[in-house]
Amino acid sequence: MVQLPVWTAIAPTVILALTVLLLLVVDSINPDEDSGNLLAVMAVIGTVTSIAVTGWYLLAGTGQPPTDPVLLFADAIVVDGMSLFFTALVGSVVVLIVLASYDYLADHPYQAEYYSLVMLAATGMSLMASANSLATAFVSLELASLPSFALVASLKHNRGSVEAGLKYFLIGALSSAVFAFGISLVFAAGGSLGFADVAAAAADTSLPGVLGLGILFVAGGFAYKTASVPFHFWAPDAYEGAPSPISAFLSSASKAAGFVLLFRVFVEAFPQTAVAGTIDWVLAFQVLAVVTMTVGNFAAATQENVKRMLAYSSVGHAGYVLIAVAALTTDANRSFVLGSGMAHLLVYGFMNTGAFLFIALTEYWDVGRTFEDFNGLAKQAPFACAAMTVFLFSLAGLPFGGGFLSKFYLLMASVNGGVLLLAVALVVNSALSLYYYSRVVRAMWLEEPDGTLEIQGYPTGLYAAIAVAAVMTVLLLPAFGPVAEMANAAASAIV
Repeated sequence: MVQLPVWTAIAPTVILALTVLLLLVVDSINPDEDSGNLLAVMAVIGTVTSIAVTGWYLLAGTGQPPTDPVLLFADAIVVDGMSLFFTALVGSVVVLIVLASYDYLADHPYQAEYYSLVMLAATGMSLMASANSLATAFVSLELASLPSFALVASLKHNRGSVEAGLKYFLIGALSSAVFAFGISLVFAAGGSLGFADVAAAAADTSLPGVLGLGILFVAGGFAYKTASVPFHFWAPDAYEGAPSPISAFLSSASKAAGFVLLFRVFVEAFPQTAVAGTIDWVLAFQVLAVVTMTVGNFAAATQENVKRMLAYSSVGHAGYVLIAVAALTTDANRSFVLGSGMAHLLVYGFMNTGAFLFIALTEYWDVGRTFEDFNGLAKQAPFACAAMTVFLFSLAGLPFGGGFLSKFYLLMASVNGGVLLLAVALVVNSALSLYYYSRVVRAMWLEEPDGTLEIQGYPTGLYAAIAVAAVMTVLLLPAFGPVAEMANAAASAIV
């Protein structure tokens, strides 16, 4: 076998970055020409290439047991099973977003900038999965966030989009300051930024109070990035005002990137054994998980706007994924608990992206956004409505897709960690979510249209993206076992 140079371990992220540069170069050659088709194809090819290299590395065992993780740039970046798992996840979502954007933004005047920003944000998210120091974590977080602000406000003549982008930017700037302040306190207490060095210094620090406060501020920064309560207020406005493909991108890929960084920081930099006398972050995440899933689901149940309902639903799912750290008690099977959260994020990436892309399809048809606007839609678009039904019921945890087993694994993780409150909250909130998800299904299939609903055309890109998301959501039900095993193996390397 050919032995590649060590630096090529980061090739999936480099490919995404090079795709950004290539998109800008192609557009600069003839900026007045309408090259949307070429730009979309280039973005898809670049992302698929990144996914292919990531899959090759996963199958080849790059950075995975029994070999050691690949460390680069003075140990600031690590390539292991977890980084590759989430890089593949982000890439999969990006492919769906680009496919959907081909039709959704067909008349958009700045398509090169749009696709470049999507790829640049994806590069930052991939780098977040490989961060091995708090400095790299902050830089990669900003690399993912700054393009996202512009993408939310990319519909320049839409007041809702511009307003959402401004709100997202202001709250994002505040959260970045909170995160940076937390990092500075951790550095003051231990004198290190590398995860392993922070963990070693945390056990012997002479400033436990400063360290504990720093950990709290760092947790607050992650709560914003993952749209967890009480830092979730930006999500409904940003998701509602943004182009729907970008709403899907932020609620799936961005959330997954935030969680992988959270997993790394708290498991590797702030291990319970090292900070036990400083702060009990497991208890803090238990409270945060229950509150987040409850607030998100109850808020979603009161919405009349379907897109805003999905936004609050994504807040609820952030609470579900928080179980992966909230159940990391001393008696838990830590690789199983953390792996359950990783597996749920993979399934969630397809079913939640598909649901938002269905909203993009209805916006393309100018159907409307309320539940009543969807009345009788299945009579004119049965395939799209069937796919939406699969997405929603899988999100609720019914055996229509992989969401059924991923939620079951999170339930077992709660029990395994001995935190029954998390298990009860998961079951109750999943039952509540079925109520508001079924409202959409009932409107599409059972209600009669008011007679004004008329669909013009069936956009190929949007339909293809929805179809791929639906097929993957269904296939992840029988294929969930291997996915869970891969996630558990990746988690075992850091716990």
